[in-house]
Amino acid sequence: MRVSRQEWAAIGLLAAGSVAVWLVVGSYPAYDAYYHLVWGRELFAGQVPSIGDYQAPTAHPLYILIAGLLGLIFGEGGDRALVLFSILSMSLCAWALWRVGRVVFGVWPGVIAALLVLSNLTLLLYGVRAFPDLIFLALVFLAAALEAEQPRRGTAVMVTLFAAGLVRPEAWVLAGIYWLWCIWPRDPSSSRRSLHLALLALVVGAPVLWALFDWWTVSQPLYALTETSSLAAELGRRRGIAEVPSAFIDGLIGVLRAPLLALVLVGAGLQVARRRAEHLYLPMALITVGIVTFVLVGIFGLSLLPRYLTIPSITMLLFAGYALTGWVELPKTSLRRGWVLVAAVVVIAGVAITVGRSSLFTRASDEISFVNGVHADLVATLADPAVTAARRCGPISLPNFGLVPDTRWALDASGNQVISRSDRSSRSGVALVLTDDKTRNRYGRADGVEVNTDNAPQDFSLIAEHGRIAAWASCR
Repeated sequence: MRVSRQEWAAIGLLAAGSVAVWLVVGSYPAYDAYYHLVWGRELFAGQVPSIGDYQAPTAHPLYILIAGLLGLIFGEGGDRALVLFSILSMSLCAWALWRVGRVVFGVWPGVIAALLVLSNLTLLLYGVRAFPDLIFLALVFLAAALEAEQPRRGTAVMVTLFAAGLVRPEAWVLAGIYWLWCIWPRDPSSSRRSLHLALLALVVGAPVLWALFDWWTVSQPLYALTETSSLAAELGRRRGIAEVPSAFIDGLIGVLRAPLLALVLVGAGLQVARRRAEHLYLPMALITVGIVTFVLVGIFGLSLLPRYLTIPSITMLLFAGYALTGWVELPKTSLRRGWVLVAAVVVIAGVAITVGRSSLFTRASDEISFVNGVHADLVATLADPAVTAARRCGPISLPNFGLVPDTRWALDASGNQVISRSDRSSRSGVALVLTDDKTRNRYGRADGVEVNTDNAPQDFSLIAEHGRIAAWASCR
């Protein structure tokens, strides 16, 4: 993959912009990401990662390794480093999508698609909370860029999909289909197909390694699949094949929004009208595989989350880019002038809609401020000398599992040293209590947990209070 000087300059700007966002937002990882930091630290300490803990999220092996390396390098700052890594992954995804668009649709549709990725509020929220999805998406679209520039490239594409397959299982389907794509042409001299066994080994390698990882950690090779399914049922999330159609529509609109989805449909219609079908094989393959995978998620009873539709949603942005800038390839005719005029009207309307929905950005900003505030209160409470002293009497307990990984990361504590009162109780130690309604609703309660554990256990006494969090203790 050749990169020009101008492209390196653009990459530098993307990196600088990512760092600026990271510094300005100042956010911390989400629940899943904090658990990966904890597991990564356990891994590099020579321990078996505790992925079978109470209400722990699905473990993604490669993300555990990445989080562990960042924790090893940056220590307590590993959480903030993981957020930066995630935001940089979003920029990598945008750049890779531009590379795909440049080959398949033209330079400017690719540019617009990349800008739409960078300005997508849903993806930005994934980035500032360090969701593992963004490195997965970056790897998938990097593989797509490699393939777009050299069809049936083989090893480089498959290695990238292999890495993606250690973050999310959807890449297993992509890798399998790509292997079939590579073996399909017959050898001209023998009229036989090569099985490309090295590529097949990479296809099989990711799920096998994941199964071995689960076997090593919890002695269940299919733990990621079975436990995620049971957790979805326990938490009451949308799942099952009957929920797929409505969840699919909601998922697309959640990432693309209705006006942008309409623009995607216009771009797709223009592409079909003006180009041969073979030019669209790569984006259509990504969209089709993404949809099929979403259906499989429903069949296996896993949670039908909107982020499982990010591959087709991001790919569709290329069609939106073509709808706005496809006129560039036309000669100076009335058709081109009319297309430019309509595109300009659409852009103006899009800006107006965005301004009209500025409350979405305000709510997102308020959400990040709230999460940052809770994090600061938690860290201050855990660092209080009274809390440090009382920890000798027993474990730290929280109302529910919401802040358990954050606490374990901050204290470098084990699962026995930090517990959820909704899981088990302790007659001594430190009980953290959430003191305002919003924090209690967010971190003190959860679907599938009926018991009320907001209050400290009986005979515990207040020893410290910082903002939204109070610490109670008992030494029996």
